[in-house]
Amino acid sequence: MERRTIGATALEVGAIGLGCMPMSWAYTASQQRGDRSVRAVHAALDAGVTLLDTADMYGPFTNELLLGRVLRERRADAFVSTKCGLLVGEQHIVANGRPGYVRRACDASLRRLQTDVIDLYQLHRADPEIPVEETWGAMADLVRAGKVRALGLCAMGVRASRRSGAHLYDGTIRQLERVQQVFPVSAVQAELSVWSPESLERLLPWCDSRGVGFLAAMPLGNGFLTGTLTPGGGFEPEDLRARHPRFTAEMMAANQPVVAGLRRVAEAHGGEAAGVTPAQVALAWALGRGRHVVPVPGTKQERWAVENARAADLVLTAEDLAEIAQLPRAQGSWD
Repeated sequence: MERRTIGATALEVGAIGLGCMPMSWAYTASQQRGDRSVRAVHAALDAGVTLLDTADMYGPFTNELLLGRVLRERRADAFVSTKCGLLVGEQHIVANGRPGYVRRACDASLRRLQTDVIDLYQLHRADPEIPVEETWGAMADLVRAGKVRALGLCAMGVRASRRSGAHLYDGTIRQLERVQQVFPVSAVQAELSVWSPESLERLLPWCDSRGVGFLAAMPLGNGFLTGTLTPGGGFEPEDLRARHPRFTAEMMAANQPVVAGLRRVAEAHGGEAAGVTPAQVALAWALGRGRHVVPVPGTKQERWAVENARAADLVLTAEDLAEIAQLPRAQGSWD
């Protein structure tokens, strides 16, 4: 697989990453099986994926434990990215950016992941009660201690930004400019997909101009852009899509033209007969947004992990990109 570099220290990763959250958090709990997920991680690594993205809150904790089962055998094959800063309660999630907590969280993640170093340690969310510089300083100390190689920041949620009346990601950019004064930012993780391109306006240019890597979260639109979801099919109660306004039966039906456009592009490259799918087109589009962009599609199935990895070989033409640019804007939002 093509390799890409992120951050000022030129960390090298496969062009496509693997989002591990669905294996133990937020999606179809009835289908979360550890052994199957472990096989999916192995298959991704075999296909050239290196970046494995997790967080201590996924599960909570069980996602890191799952990855630890793979890393104890294949640590040299993987680029490990995990996150801290969010605590999961029974009915709520709260931020904790206290330096002491950050240090303890890192040590706990290292134990669960069965490794002695985390390649990319990301701040999941800033704690509104703690200056972000204090949290980032504690994370920087972990780099100096040799427990972490580089630091990253996850963008603020869409809903929080829109409620404030600010431009999307303005708050994240302010945070980035503050923490950059303390210790270099190597990567930013934010949503980027054909149906959620908002980060292209300001956040991705900010990263490009500073050599900061961009981890494209949800590049398959929470599964919608794969074309495998049926409008009205429903979701399990704990599945995050059960509460997402774009995943009502009405909005899923209204947004089918987006998937149809991706399918047309896939057909232009041979379609199913050639092993080209709408999901791969969506990932190839994200890859084309910049040399430091690394899409991180999530899955818990070996089949999809391999299919996603093969998207790195798909080169979209100017005609393909023009067709995608003409697709209708997705309907339904958090507003």
